[in-house]
Amino acid sequence: MIPGLVRQPGPFRVYWAGQTISLFGDQVSLIALPLVAVLVLHAGPAEMGYLVAAAWLPSLLFGLHAGAWVDRYRRRRLLMIAADIGRALLLATVPVAAALHALTFVQLLAVVFINGTLSMLFNMSAQILFVSTVPKERYVEGMSLLNGSRAFSFVSGPTVGGLLVQALSAPVALVADAISFIGSAVSLAMIAPAEPAAESERRGQVLAGIRFVLGAPVMRAALASTATINLFNLAYGALVVLYIVRSLHVPPSTLGLVLGSGAVGGLIGSLITAPLGRRIGIGPAFLLGCILFPAPLLLVPLAGGPMPVVLALLFLSQFGAGLGVMILDISVGAIFAALIPDQLRARVAGAYSVVNYGVRPVGALLGGALGAAIGTRPTLLLVTIAAIAGFLWLLPSPIRRMKTLPDSAKMA
Repeated sequence: MIPGLVRQPGPFRVYWAGQTISLFGDQVSLIALPLVAVLVLHAGPAEMGYLVAAAWLPSLLFGLHAGAWVDRYRRRRLLMIAADIGRALLLATVPVAAALHALTFVQLLAVVFINGTLSMLFNMSAQILFVSTVPKERYVEGMSLLNGSRAFSFVSGPTVGGLLVQALSAPVALVADAISFIGSAVSLAMIAPAEPAAESERRGQVLAGIRFVLGAPVMRAALASTATINLFNLAYGALVVLYIVRSLHVPPSTLGLVLGSGAVGGLIGSLITAPLGRRIGIGPAFLLGCILFPAPLLLVPLAGGPMPVVLALLFLSQFGAGLGVMILDISVGAIFAALIPDQLRARVAGAYSVVNYGVRPVGALLGGALGAAIGTRPTLLLVTIAAIAGFLWLLPSPIRRMKTLPDSAKMA
């Protein structure tokens, strides 16, 4: 059955199609960029930590001020188009430099850092555009569609990315992501939804998002939980490709197939989250996702034995994590879309991301340092167990009892 938001003409359908293309390209880069570092530049554990940290450092450095600026800027859709075009041009520099035998680790770090900055601005603006294209009573459906596309990209992106790396090289595989950003920009250029009014008041702009997050029990608990998960998940993410390729001896093409096939769990998660939320409550669904996301990742450092067994465990880990992260993201995205006032969306996103995304470079550096100090496998075990504990922050909060979406910030 085709969802109503896709059947009905309107800006969301075009926006969703463009984001589906872009998300696919992102997953190609997710496997291609680390493989550029590992296979072309021969990066070690510490350098992989630096690379992952560079992607998330912009949120820590610029999140608060960027959120205030986006809330004041009237034409967020145009800002998203500019970010798309900038990211496409940026990624294209990697295969060009590689072809000229001039690619360096410093350039790769710079590309990842600037790409992370543009992505931060895009994502802050996208939260405002989402509520401009979807009525409140359909927030969960809209989030399910966007995250369903993300899940589909998990299935197809790494598979195609691994095959492109195997056939053409890791730098050339990044061209696919550059093209996908152009597709996203074209889709945004085709729509013109009425955006919420820009914030005109300048006093206290930067701190308004922080005050809202700190004053809302739902936001505080969600931030503590997701930040804990992200801190240790990024420590895991900094090392997992290195571990799978070097320690488990899985070739890039097979790695892409396993990661893509395992992410079928994400597709299932995008389909079951709405009915799950109706059955157990949107808050308990979020709590469940916080457990189901990191727990299956324990299977990666526990993998061993014949290659079919290793690949089966890798598949199960990705399947379970994909299922969990979709339940988590769709639930919390719908809660926040209902909870945050329009004039504060980018500033709240900025304040939230300073911590939630800001811990990611810290986690990546932590993973690299621990990997160099105690070994990759012990680090993967340790940080995954720590990530699982993130759900504990939600137990004393209103989220555990939240059955439906909140009506206003008063219910935070």
